Amino acid sequence: MKYHNFLLSLLIVLSIVSCSEKEEKISLVKEDNLEMQMIEAYNEGLKEFNRGDIFFAVKKFNEVELLYPQSVWAPKSTLMAAYAYYSQLYFNEAIYELERFLDKYKNHPDIDYAYYLLAICHYNQIVDEKKDLGEIIKAKEYFNLLVMNFPNTDFAEDAKFKLELIEEILASKELYLANYYLDREKWIPAINRYKKIINEYETTIFVEEALYRLVELNYKLGLVDEAKKYAILLGYNYQSSEWYERSYEVLNKNYRKIDIKKDIEKEKSFLNKFKEIFK
Repeated sequence: MKYHNFLLSLLIVLSIVSCSEKEEKISLVKEDNLEMQMIEAYNEGLKEFNRGDIFFAVKKFNEVELLYPQSVWAPKSTLMAAYAYYSQLYFNEAIYELERFLDKYKNHPDIDYAYYLLAICHYNQIVDEKKDLGEIIKAKEYFNLLVMNFPNTDFAEDAKFKLELIEEILASKELYLANYYLDREKWIPAINRYKKIINEYETTIFVEEALYRLVELNYKLGLVDEAKKYAILLGYNYQSSEWYERSYEVLNKNYRKIDIKKDIEKEKSFLNKFKEIFK
């Protein structure tokens, strides 16, 4: 009886071990199949991307992430989905994929590329400086992040250039608003906007006009010393500009504009006479 019980116990143990091994093999087979499906989906996504069918390509890239989210291919597929949308100017869809990538893969080696593409997506949606500032501000934020956190990359170099252009756009918007107030004779809001251009966007091309307008407005309000202060700044930095000459006219009512063409003709006539002496 004891012998029978021993045999029964042994059969049960062997059966359990056998089942365990079988389950392990099945699991491995499934995992292998899953990886093959993932690679096949990724390659199919690339193929469709190259053909120009970006929507099907994105579908396949997203499928990779769903099939094997813990693999090295998952973040790569998310970036490819974002780039596919970006390549066809679907910026909002690209932004969605990039934000998902940055949320899920915070330590990924390609995170600098993700931030750059995100900044470019916002930058390319800047339509007009007179419209909503949302895209400009977001682009500026991400370009600044690249410069600060990834200073030695090519992305940071291009970000610096884009930031200069953004400064010009923001200064242009301030000038548009300042001139809007000026046209409606709202002097104080106009002055504040012109001052903002000088203080915050001093490297832009709009500073010259802003300085001139401050000369003009302060003189109009009877603040002659203040007007002279801005005229000196304008003269020191932009002496050869049209705006400096106009500011000089504001402060000197008897100023007569020099006719440069007439002066040149006089010089030519004088030189011709001078040459006659030596003939």
